[in-house]
Parts: sequence; C-alpha cells; structure tokens
Amino acid sequence: MDAASSNGDLSAAASRAIAAAVREELARRRISRQRLADDARISLSTLEKALAGRRPFTLATTIRLEQALGRVLRRPDEAAAGVAQRSGVAPESLGSYSRDAARWLEGDYLTLRPSFDGGGAVFAYRTEVFWDETAGALAFREAAREDAAYTQKGLVSMPMQSGLIYLVTSERGQFRLAILDRPTIHGEMYGLLTTLHAGPGAQLTPASVALALLPLARWPDPAYGKLGEDHPSYGAYRAQVDKIAGQGFAKFLTATRP
Repeated sequence: MDAASSNGDLSAAASRAIAAAVREELARRRISRQRLADDARISLSTLEKALAGRRPFTLATTIRLEQALGRVLRRPDEAAAGVAQRSGVAPESLGSYSRDAARWLEGDYLTLRPSFDGGGAVFAYRTEVFWDETAGALAFREAAREDAAYTQKGLVSMPMQSGLIYLVTSERGQFRLAILDRPTIHGEMYGLLTTLHAGPGAQLTPASVALALLPLARWPDPAYGKLGEDHPSYGAYRAQVDKIAGQGFAKFLTATRP
C-alpha cells in the first residue's frame, strides 16, 4: 500500500510510526492530548482514534500535528509525497480548482445578511478568503462580528459543474453552509446562508437567510454589527440584501396548498 492513499489516509505502518512519535512528544513535553488537539486545530476524538489505531492518520491531520509540534512526523519519502499532494490544487471533494485559477477570490469581504430576530435589521461583519497551505485549498474566516462567540471559519468549495461557490464549516459533525452565485462584474457574490439560529436558552433552530459578500475595497468605511433603520449605512446595506431575492440570486420557497 502507498504511504498515502488517494483519499489522504496514510498506510497502517506509517500511522503506527506517527502514533508512536506523537505519544513520545506528549510524554516528553508533558502536554495533554486535548492541548495538542487544540494546537493542531483537530478534534480530540480524531487524535485519540488515530493514536489508538482505530483509524489511520490522514495527510492533513499529520501536517497539522507537525506544525503544532514543530517537527516532522513522517519519513522523508512520505513527507515528499505530502508536498506533491499539496501542489496548489484543491482536493477533488472541494472542486479540484487550482490556486492560480482561484486567486481572484482571495481578499476581504463586507458580509451582509438579515438579522435573525426578524425585525428588519441588517447584520454586518467581515469575511476573509485566503489560501490555506495545510488544507491545500481556499479557506475563509469571519471577523468583526458583534456576536464574536459565533464567528465561523471553514473551507471553500468551487465545483466546475455548477460554477457556484460554497463556504463550508464543519465542526465536530456540525455543518454550516453558504451558497453563493457567480460574482458580478464588480466582484459581489450573492446567495444564501443555512445555519442554526440560537433561540432562548439552548434552543437551536435550522434557518436560512439571504447573504451578500461584497469586496471590501469598494466599501472604504464599513460599519459592522446589527444596523437598524436609523443607521446611516442601513439603506445601502438593505438594498444589497434585498436584491438577492429581488434579482433572482436565490429563491426562498414556502409550502403552499394546491
């Protein structure tokens, strides 16, 4: 079996060697598995299953661990194979786009959506799109959110078949998905966001809203947060959100009786 299979799993022998090296580092540095998982930005469950041999290490997980520990865990030939896989082309699961072909998407975006409270306010924050060397794909992360605890990050999928752009958050089995149409001549992207709405107490409800990503360079003095009708930027922001349904960038369907 090859050191890394086509789906990114390392061989059983390589996984055993990496597990031994990781356990040695944990003991030598006297750090917990949770600390290492947090530093490597992987789940504790993923780390423990790989260390116990219940699942193979993947190339992506191994690279994250190497970065967290500051040492190479793979043999030289396996590391070279990893470099070849990170040749600037995103995984097939994200659309197999090249970094050069997707470079136009990198940058900062003013991000607008209706407020979930249904009162007509617009919620504004910033989204950065960048190339993640570890993932070998475009990634995104949010910032300047008034509700900072709900800040999201994830990967960007761009399949050739539809030409649409997907911002995908996957966190310990939970998913959040933004689907954006092709950019306009000025680079604006419009679509919808499907996520969980946090209600009273611990209540979580699936919800979808219009979503706009606008190149920040065209909005030199953006306002962030929850903006109501009395805010100077409200009119311009609301117009951007309203055009999503009004101009057919996304459809919001309701069940009706025949």
